[in-house]
Amino acid sequence: MADLSKAFSGFSTDDVPTALAFYADTLGLDVTEENGMLFLHFEGHDVLVYPKGPAHAPASYTVLNFPVEDVPATVAELRGRGVPFERYEGTPTETDEDYVFRGGGPLIAWFTDPAGNVLSIIAAS
Repeated sequence: MADLSKAFSGFSTDDVPTALAFYADTLGLDVTEENGMLFLHFEGHDVLVYPKGPAHAPASYTVLNFPVEDVPATVAELRGRGVPFERYEGTPTETDEDYVFRGGGPLIAWFTDPAGNVLSIIAAS
């Protein structure tokens, strides 16, 4: 039987050097570049960011979630590094003045990478 237990996820970008700078320098993640693709290294798994060039269309859903102990403090820290967060108004996921959704479930805040892919900061459970 095929061993499919070492799966990992991935998503595309339109600009690998810009994505590298964002994930490594702005977010401070452990990132390597191999064969023109990026690997984001996390505890126990990697995420692939692959080039799609001008054909790239940002994901319309959250592709990567970062669990943290303090969502508002993390949002404030990342905003201080220049990361713009999404403000949703008049929707089921309406965010407050701190860019945090507090409408039930875990606290969560959304932002995008330079290619427009949706990422989140979410309360660790």
